[in-house]
Amino acid sequence: MNRLVEIRSQESLCRERAALDFERRVFWLAQAQEWEQRALDEIAYHFRECNVAHAELARN
Repeated sequence: MNRLVEIRSQESLCRERAALDFERRVFWLAQAQEWEQRALDEIAYHFRECNVAHAELARN
């Protein structure tokens, strides 16, 4: 889950930049949105892996 922390940190950094850089606000918000989607993908991947491991344990 360290990867998720890194991704969320990047998202936060982009949102901070959006608040400070009015001229490029739209760009930074779009970047933050991309990082947010990566975080959601990472979470989904983690749960898929957990479900696979759980299913394998249940079979044995």
